[in-house]
Amino acid sequence: MKKLPKLEAKKQISEFFFNIKDKSPKEIKKIKGLAMGNNIPLREQRKKFCKKCLTPYSGEEKIRIKKGKKVIVCKKCGYVSRWRIK
Repeated sequence: MKKLPKLEAKKQISEFFFNIKDKSPKEIKKIKGLAMGNNIPLREQRKKFCKKCLTPYSGEEKIRIKKGKKVIVCKKCGYVSRWRIK
């Protein structure tokens, strides 16, 4: 794969995450690799998909708030993501 300039890579990543619900885990893996290859942090965008199976969250996941943390349980693989609430 040919390396893209950083600005083009950022643009491609932001366009990708605009409509993530229709994407496959394979596409998410490619974009994640693009971001890591160009040293671009995903920040809030990494909360839009499961860390383990890379499927996008559709809104049907189990979401709980516990002790200052947002807990999301993936409906496909059952992986529990915990995010600190600021």
